[in-house]
Amino acid sequence: MMTDPELLHYARQILMPEFDVSGQKVLKDSHVIVLGLGGLGSPLTIYLAAAGVGRLTLVDGDTVDETNLHRQVIHSQTSVNQRKVNSARDRILEINPWIEVGVIPDYADEENVVSEVLNAQCIADCTDRFATHFLANRLAWNNNVPVVSAAALGLEGQLTTIDPRFAGNPCYACFTPDIPEVELTCAETGVLGPVVGTLGTLQAVEVLGILLGWPDRLIGRLMRFNAKTMNWKSFTYRKDPACQVCSPLSKF
Repeated sequence: MMTDPELLHYARQILMPEFDVSGQKVLKDSHVIVLGLGGLGSPLTIYLAAAGVGRLTLVDGDTVDETNLHRQVIHSQTSVNQRKVNSARDRILEINPWIEVGVIPDYADEENVVSEVLNAQCIADCTDRFATHFLANRLAWNNNVPVVSAAALGLEGQLTTIDPRFAGNPCYACFTPDIPEVELTCAETGVLGPVVGTLGTLQAVEVLGILLGWPDRLIGRLMRFNAKTMNWKSFTYRKDPACQVCSPLSKF
């Protein structure tokens, strides 16, 4: 049951036929794990909380730095030197006090998030580390939980969804092999705040679509955005029969 203050909070959302009260209840009963509270995770977490996702688990081992604030809009000057998970939790509970927020003040690994994945309906991968992208992919495939993965750097970003609930769907490793490579970071190349904001917001839309069962998600489809040219491109990718993660012959 939702209280009258809750219903008032969601009033403009419930008016839409795609939500209604029944959809709002689905969100209230949902659990999403957010990996990373930076430029992507900031808008995503704000919008998932505001929309009424009933349980969020925030995972990040970093602290807020002054150089984060031009793009990581969930944090503020008073958050500097605080744990990002704590800063984000406090901010979103100010927006929506009717949800539950758990925090894991560490970077995601095979051990610290697996128990959360077991009762989650979606993972939002908002990190800039390939190792975490592949970790999220394995966790999703091993536990039959969808993952919405975004990345952004400089003036460009991309977004896709991995959904292991259907065996024929491709996984993250099908289009990006898990091989060692040099990773560029925002600290090295820079990033425009609205670019990660755009991708993180669309990532939130995609997560809500997954939770509510909307059709035509970004499964097997990679969406790319170039802010300099204001150009969107969409690429399809297929399941790799020899994939080491999702192939029927793989052993995880």
